[in-house]
Amino acid sequence: MDNPVRPQAAKILDIFKQTATEWTFRVACDVPVRHGQFMQLSIPKVGEAPISVSGFGNGYVEFTIRSVGKVTDELFRMQKGDTMFLRGCYGNGWPVEELKGKNLVIIAGGTGVSPVKSLINQMCDEPGFAKEVYLILGFKNSNSILFKEDLARWKAAEHFHPLYTLDNEDYPGWHKGLVTTLVDEVPLKSFGDNYACIVVGPPVMMKFAGAELRMHGVPEEKIWMSFERKMSCAIGKCGHCRIDETYVCLDGPVFNYTVGKKLVD
Repeated sequence: MDNPVRPQAAKILDIFKQTATEWTFRVACDVPVRHGQFMQLSIPKVGEAPISVSGFGNGYVEFTIRSVGKVTDELFRMQKGDTMFLRGCYGNGWPVEELKGKNLVIIAGGTGVSPVKSLINQMCDEPGFAKEVYLILGFKNSNSILFKEDLARWKAAEHFHPLYTLDNEDYPGWHKGLVTTLVDEVPLKSFGDNYACIVVGPPVMMKFAGAELRMHGVPEEKIWMSFERKMSCAIGKCGHCRIDETYVCLDGPVFNYTVGKKLVD
């Protein structure tokens, strides 16, 4: 019987430097992946960290990682051709089938764009996947902007309506302010009942973005969120990610707002 928590060696195929502290690692992998899932990345004698999948394709998976700790700092010392270790994928991803054919509003901040990037790319590559797609994406400043090529491609898509903003900087072609200030620009009432909203980012950002959507009359069941959480075993055994009776690694990281609003430590 295979050990469910045994990592497998994986070769780094390429590294894309997004910012000074956030890089995307493309790693050889043939494990089936769903939008919104995560994997456990590890380095022997250093440690392990849960990282959301930011992209995947034939024979590879991508992780956009911020250098903020022991494991991620060590990853940033690696080069193309080096080996890291993976296990997973884990968790429940975005409800893709429920989103098809709907108008979609996606609100994401900073590295919170990563868990939803592959889904946005599918919407962009398959025009019939969704009706109209409103992207409200925010970053702290121009030095922290991620996925610049993707942002430009999404902006050019006919059925996309991108609203890009920086928290505290004037920048050509961008709004200035928090993502919550741009919800007013989304014609929610014109969607009738055929729409869904996705929110990803730091907990405080998700709290206020969810509240803003509710103030605009969005029903709770139409809002989906992805929770950042320090998973350990990732299979519901250690209890490290447990909030009350909910195991984020098993029941999430994607939750409907009807459940997610209660997940407070």
